[in-house]
Amino acid sequence: MSVMRLGYLHIRVTNLADAKRFYVDTLGMQVVLEQGNKIYLKCWDEWDHHSLMIEEGGVGVIKLGYKVAKPEDLAYFEKRIEAFGVSTTRMSEGETLGVGEGLRFIIPSGHTLELYHHMEFTDTAVGLINPPLFPRNLAGVGVPRLDHCLLKTDNIPLAERFFIEALDFKPAERLVSDLSSDGELLGTWLFCQHKTHDIAFVAGEKGRIHHWGYKLEGWDAIRHAGSILSMDDVSVGYGPEIHGLSRGETIYFFDPAGNRMEVFAGGYETYPDFPTITWTADQLPRAVGYISRELKENHFTVDT
Repeated sequence: MSVMRLGYLHIRVTNLADAKRFYVDTLGMQVVLEQGNKIYLKCWDEWDHHSLMIEEGGVGVIKLGYKVAKPEDLAYFEKRIEAFGVSTTRMSEGETLGVGEGLRFIIPSGHTLELYHHMEFTDTAVGLINPPLFPRNLAGVGVPRLDHCLLKTDNIPLAERFFIEALDFKPAERLVSDLSSDGELLGTWLFCQHKTHDIAFVAGEKGRIHHWGYKLEGWDAIRHAGSILSMDDVSVGYGPEIHGLSRGETIYFFDPAGNRMEVFAGGYETYPDFPTITWTADQLPRAVGYISRELKENHFTVDT
């Protein structure tokens, strides 16, 4: 019984045409389907129907979906979620395009989350039989896959407890005010499989998103991404840098609507017996930017 990974995000954008140009030409995502005021997109190394749906009409996240390992996992997690005190509703096949039956619920941070097992298979850009290393026609950054997201909440301990007790996540790293027994939890980075984190929470208004991340292959890919972002006059919020927290190589930037995302490389693997790493607030600059040890003022205040 397990949650495997972040499968998709559904977000709002202010202008669909501008967003399409950004996600296709700058990030290098592929359009799966255009339907009314929505566009479904995926990365070149993803096999499921889509990983991002953009919808015109504002900014911010509408919902996010996590894929579970087996069909019976849905009933297992339904009981766990309900036992925690969170109400669930059953999601019928096709209610989210390309997605099978699932569960929909509002997590303590105010975000709508869906659990599902099946998603329509549409192949990767390189296929599964004797594939080349990458597509020859990659555009822009050429992001391979969706990786994680960082959400805002006004109750970090509750959000963390829900993901541990109801969804079997584990905290890889935590940020605390100090090491005393009554030290305040300021952030939590949780994993469900082997990543440094699959979801994370920091303090802020409920229902808001700080960023979502795309996983690149290494520092050279991060450097290339930075060059593309500059060529396309994309607003860069932070980086290139290396996080102390997660050991990830990173650049944060914004789409034309103001939604923040990250390209992320490196990091470490986690396992069921992985001990939680703790950072104290006095080391926050090093946790965020290990080389420069500097924090931009808007890094934790801007969200959508």
